[in-house]
Amino acid sequence: MNEYDSELVAGLLEKEEYTRTEVADDASLILVNTCSVREHAEKKVHDRLGNLKVFKDRNPEVKIGLLGCMAQNLKEDLLKSKPYVDIILGPDSYRKLPGMIALPVDTTENIVDTKLSRMEVYDDLFPARREGINAWISIMRGCDKFCTFCIVPFTRGRERSRSIDSIVDEVKLIRNDGFKEVTLLGQNVNSFHHEGRRFHELLHEVSQIEGIERIRYTSPHPQDFDDELIQVHASNPKVCNHIHFPLQAGSDEVLERMNRTYTKQHFLDLAQKMRDNIPGLALSTDMIVGFPGETEADFLETLDVMEQVKFDTAFTFKYSSRPGTKAAEFEDTVPEDDKQDRLQRMIAMQREHTLQRNREHIGERVEVLVEKNSKKSENQHQGRTRSNKIVIFDKAGEQPGDLVNVEIIDAQGITLFGRILD
Repeated sequence: MNEYDSELVAGLLEKEEYTRTEVADDASLILVNTCSVREHAEKKVHDRLGNLKVFKDRNPEVKIGLLGCMAQNLKEDLLKSKPYVDIILGPDSYRKLPGMIALPVDTTENIVDTKLSRMEVYDDLFPARREGINAWISIMRGCDKFCTFCIVPFTRGRERSRSIDSIVDEVKLIRNDGFKEVTLLGQNVNSFHHEGRRFHELLHEVSQIEGIERIRYTSPHPQDFDDELIQVHASNPKVCNHIHFPLQAGSDEVLERMNRTYTKQHFLDLAQKMRDNIPGLALSTDMIVGFPGETEADFLETLDVMEQVKFDTAFTFKYSSRPGTKAAEFEDTVPEDDKQDRLQRMIAMQREHTLQRNREHIGERVEVLVEKNSKKSENQHQGRTRSNKIVIFDKAGEQPGDLVNVEIIDAQGITLFGRILD
């Protein structure tokens, strides 16, 4: 979502005849787009702003702006600790940026607008994207779930969806720019709802656009995953057979404290229904260890879900308290040593499952979308299957954006290795 928002702001600025520069000393405007989901992200932004002060010292006319969730969540702290930041804009205030940067440098010490909107979806604004294979498209903003660990409803506001027509128009634009793949974005994409039309209907509309070969999305919520969405995956070849399916925890007690609104068994039943109905499905997930009150028995429940589902990949995190969330008020914290131990055990199990899932593809013939050169060799390409597996293979004249058929001959870690078929 942050990458998409950065592209959205870039599009706004290009309309005002600003141009990008990769050299900070050449810039008249430096913007930092931020995230407050995890503590580490906030620390990085504080460090980055500290580093940017040198450019302000060299040229006082340079304007520095902070955008996004941190601007929303920590504006008071930032005004005190980073007074050289000229502009602080929340995620619903980007339209005001051109007017703010047009003001004289000495107009005011700080310009702040972090008011949240129940309406803003930036329906008529289109991002300025770099060339590439996959384009991100935001289909909705905000969230109504209020998971106790999550700051998003407070920094991005309540849930609201764009119109299907505006999304389709944006997909056509990126198709015309040469993109072959689109990823639809939302904090909870499968609760998309606009004028009575739902997410599976949006997927159908996007799939009708010629030139778009693959459709992905992130992230859904298990509580809102329905049979219609599973059927779209099963029947529509453009909708990729990869689903990011966030678990967070496998213990019913922890899930309830997280306010995730589903149980362990509901999750397991839904994962099995997906695998039964969607050929070649790959499942990825998010998991948190060390949530307040999590016992060793609770953690073993999460490992049990992992053992039953055998996710293809997982993003794993130690719980970090976010001020302003309900969970920040919980007192029964888990010792840091226990968090680290559980995280390492979880990672070790997931590595086994990832390798096991990937080895199942050896001998298969798969369609791969060529993305770029391999990091390790200019003689090899890196591409991705519809199930979101990375594949490395020797070049044979194909170019990024091409679809090629590849036989998988090996699997190591998260990577598949193959050879192009004639």
